[in-house]
Amino acid sequence: MDKILEELPEKAKEKHLETKKYFAKLKKKKLKRLDLLMQDLHDEEFTKTDCLTCANCCKTTSPIFTEKDISRVSKYLKMKERNFVDQYLQRDEDDFMVLKDAPCTFLDSDNTCFIYDVRPKACSEYPHTNRKKFIQITNLTLKNTEVCPAVFNIVEELKRKLPL
Repeated sequence: MDKILEELPEKAKEKHLETKKYFAKLKKKKLKRLDLLMQDLHDEEFTKTDCLTCANCCKTTSPIFTEKDISRVSKYLKMKERNFVDQYLQRDEDDFMVLKDAPCTFLDSDNTCFIYDVRPKACSEYPHTNRKKFIQITNLTLKNTEVCPAVFNIVEELKRKLPL
């Protein structure tokens, strides 16, 4: 996995323009079966990919914490919400609440999550490749090809199965 993660940024960079153009064409097509295809590609990829061997998302990026996330996680940690925010979170340039530090404070050495059962919605839905209305998040998916090897593979397989 280390080799894959080491090569991923360069591979994603090489494919960036191609993928960006592909997604632009895809948006114009308005395919009704796209979400089903993405669900299948997602499911197939995650029969081969074990997130616990990677955790690159947790090591390099921060999820957005909604108010509900903050309430749920702080309660789980037996902290006041204000204290939780002060200790762990900050506002980013888009005015979202995100972690102050990377890797994630809640990531253990074996790539498990201390707060897995109450993790933020953004974490539980990551990498979003099986989401309905996938076409609305192609910009996010493009960014995620640089972070998640599974997303990179899913997008490359999408281009093979659905050439435009």
